[in-house]
Amino acid sequence: MGSPRTVVEKHWQASESGNTEAEHAIYAEDAILDYPQSGERFRGRTTIAAQRGGHPADRHFTVLRIVGSEDLWVSECMITYDDAPTYSISIMEFAHEKVVHETQYFADSFRAPTWRTALAEPMPNRHIDRA
Repeated sequence: MGSPRTVVEKHWQASESGNTEAEHAIYAEDAILDYPQSGERFRGRTTIAAQRGGHPADRHFTVLRIVGSEDLWVSECMITYDDAPTYSISIMEFAHEKVVHETQYFADSFRAPTWRTALAEPMPNRHIDRA
């Protein structure tokens, strides 16, 4: 199946290309997906695939960073829903080469307050959007 990092990379590539079968091959049959911000829990690979497959927006995934070791991997992504960008953090826990638990957090971008102007510099390949 490959290293967990390779499996996570392939998951995001499949998510971006719309290959739902490959996207969900990463999950154990009884995997759990949690969205703490909404309080939702999705139990089982089939349910996880169904809730993602039913999403009405045109979605695109850009992986910004993947870090981890052994059985815990974190992906930092930009997900665009109908051209509106949202940052996402995905925490994936593996057992027996499959994801058994994933927690995803979502955050919209925001404008930087002017009081921090003298303290901040732009992140690589980014600009600071001021309030």
